[in-house]
Parts: sequence; C-alpha cells; structure tokens
Amino acid sequence: METQQYQFVIVGTGEGAKHLAWTLGKQGKRVAVIERSYIGGSCPNIACLPSKNIIHSAKVASYFRRSEEFGIVKEGFRVEMSAVRDRKRKMVSDLVAIHIANFEASGSELIMGSAKFTGPKTLEVSLNDGGTRTVEGEKIIIGTGTRATIANIPGLRESNPLTHIEALELDYLPQHLVVLGGGYIGLEFAQAIRRFGSAVTIIDRNHRLATREDEDVSAALEQLCLDEGIELVMSAEVSQVEGTSGKSLTLHIRQGDSTRIVQGTDLLVAAGRTPNTDSIGLDLAGVELTAQGYIKVNERLETTAPDVWAIGECAGSPQFTHIAFDDFRIIRDNLAGGDRVTTGRQVPYCLFTDPELARIGLNETEAKASGIPYRLAKIPMAADLRTRTLSETRGFMKALIDTESDRILGFTIFGVDGGEIMGAVQIAMIAGLPYTGLRDAVLTHPTLLEGLVVLFSSVPAQ
Repeated sequence: METQQYQFVIVGTGEGAKHLAWTLGKQGKRVAVIERSYIGGSCPNIACLPSKNIIHSAKVASYFRRSEEFGIVKEGFRVEMSAVRDRKRKMVSDLVAIHIANFEASGSELIMGSAKFTGPKTLEVSLNDGGTRTVEGEKIIIGTGTRATIANIPGLRESNPLTHIEALELDYLPQHLVVLGGGYIGLEFAQAIRRFGSAVTIIDRNHRLATREDEDVSAALEQLCLDEGIELVMSAEVSQVEGTSGKSLTLHIRQGDSTRIVQGTDLLVAAGRTPNTDSIGLDLAGVELTAQGYIKVNERLETTAPDVWAIGECAGSPQFTHIAFDDFRIIRDNLAGGDRVTTGRQVPYCLFTDPELARIGLNETEAKASGIPYRLAKIPMAADLRTRTLSETRGFMKALIDTESDRILGFTIFGVDGGEIMGAVQIAMIAGLPYTGLRDAVLTHPTLLEGLVVLFSSVPAQ
C-alpha cells in the first residue's frame, strides 16, 4: 500500500487540532486531518455547546414553573423531550456544516477514519467508508481527547448507563435519573433533567460538592440542589449495580460503615474522564504516557518523540475548550519560531448550572494552602441591583486582594450570568489593573457588571 506524504498529520479535529489544521492549510502546507467520528470535536457535537443548548431549554422550563412570580398565569405545560433534542440537533447540524466549510476553505484534507500508529510518524487509517490508507507526516499533532470513565464496578457497564453523549439524545423524560458523580457534567445534567420534570439523585464519593472550591461555594451548590428537589447522596461508594438503564436500576451504596440502596430508572455516569490514548500505537511512535494515561508533554506541548506534539485533553491540559484553543496558539507560534509555554497561564472556568459558578485566579482555599495573605471582599448577589429586576438574587461574588498591593488575586462568583461577570474581572487582571480600577469605574446602571463596583467598594483597607 502506498504511503501518502504530508508535511503535517493531525489526529483529531477538536478545538486545538482543527484550528491548527485550518491555519497550516491556509499557509499552503500539505495537511492531513484524521477524524473518526465528530467533525469539529466534542465541543460542537456532544459536549459544551449541545449541553448548554439543553440547559437553556431547561431554563425556559423553569420559567414556566415560576410564571406566577412574573405575573403570568398558566394552565399547565409539558416538556416534549424529542423537541428539546431536535432543537439541539439542529444547532449541531449547523455547526458541523460550518466546520466542513472551514476545512474545505483551508485546503487541509479531512480524512474520516480511525488512525493507528504503525511506526514513527506513520499511521494507518481504517476509513469509515471502508478500506485503509497509510499516511506519513514530517510533523505529527495528536489531539484525540478524552471519554467518559466507566468505573470497574460490578454490573455498571452491563447496566448500559448513559454518558453525556447519550443523555443529550434522550427523547423521553426519565422517571428517576441517578447521576453517578457530582462534578461539572453531573451537576449540569442533574439540574436540567430535574427542571424538565424527572426525579434526580446525585451520588458522589466526596463529602461535599465541588471539593476544590471554597466551602461556601459547596454549601451554595448543595442548597441549590436541595431547593430544586435533587437528592444528594454524599461520601458514597457504589459497590454494585443491578438492572438496566432506561428500565429499572438498583445501586448498592456504601457510606462509611453503613450501606443503603438507591433505585432509579436511568443512570448517568459522570465520574471522570479517560484519555483516548490506548490502542492507537503510541508506543510504536515513541510517544510516552503519564501514569494516568495522558500523553507526556513538556511546557511547549512536545512529546517524547521528535516532531510530535499533543494538544488538548489527551495531553493532560485542563479540560476546557478555551484551554485547547490556547494550546493551538502555543504550537502555532512555536512552529513559527516563537517560544510560548503552557506554564503560568490563566485558567478561567464556568460551571453552567443556574445560577452559574465561575472563577478566575486564586480562591481562599488555595491562598491559605499556599500561605498567601489576602484581603477578602464578598457581597450577596442581591446587592447587585440588576438581580432584583430579574428575580435572580441567589448566590454571591467575592474577590481576593493582595494585602500589600491592590492586585486582584482571584475572583469567584455563584450568581446569574456568573461567567460573563467573571470575564470582566479577568480582563482587568490581564491588564494588571488594581481592584480600584473596577471600584472607581463608571458602569452602566442597572447592569449585572455594576455589581463589581459594589464588590470592590467593600475591600477592607490595608
């Protein structure tokens, strides 16, 4: 079989990989991009954007339930899950079409199939429409992503549980959804499905939600779940699963020295991610893995094999689309002779519950663990007057300020449109503005951002 030669071979079309393919293609490079399933990667197909589409539908459902609060009398309503799914599918279809057009316009060649290394810089591709191709690149970029972890619990895999992929395709409303894991995916889906009308139980091994966050954040998330009727089973270990998801399930739980049973009709597994690095011949390519199975890279995202890079989640980068995009910029600039690294970059994040949890920089837990002194400013969201017009006063925002300078060390918000508000603080941090720059700003009234003036006006004096 003839081996086809390329200057660049890119495995995967996730956020970082696709932008690299488009950029190199437009530069006139001969680029092959191999994708086994989801054109554009997980974000537009099965993760970020589809889940937020579903979450927004759930938000609309919650407004129907609260309609009398806004002076609107209703005579009942029902959720048609097939229509919720179809709205999501339409968005995904439009996004995929945009991606296909971008690949065509860039001049990079999109090959649909599953790739496996057969040697250094050489891959065999099992094509989706049959047959195989062998490709070799002068330079290789690996962007194979991650997948939902299915733990080795007796009966779990046999129960055919949902992952986020299948949950986004539900065309019926589960009678009782059991969510295994109280992280990002688990919390977002739990609230959405509960708002559609299902009974929901979250099972988590930790003693509190969001254990990396401050205790006031965990308490706020837990109260949100309880107020919405979501049952929490904490400090819990599932020892056995019986039944089939979509029909009837029994989960045997250990909590310390005691045991209990949780029953439901559907099971969503949202307890971690596994890198897609197995069974693709990385050993034949000279690419080493970490103990956790991620591709071993340095701060320039170079692997242990010459002229081979890894990008995004499979490289152990923080599991956010915006970080994968920054990975792209690092590789792009270094290929052009630059010297960019992953170390020291900001990692903002947002949990898209309603209200949202967003953070940039240090929280109190991290500052205390590192012995970093700080001044704390904290206000309830109700102090941001715009929230009162929206009937969205739940939550708080807080900031950590350096004790000697006026530098903003970190910002956390649990409140309506928290991700958008956090972005304003992050930009100030990027610009090196002291907190007084926001405190003294003239911000439009009444907007949510105006609450930052209230927050930073409460910073204790030095």
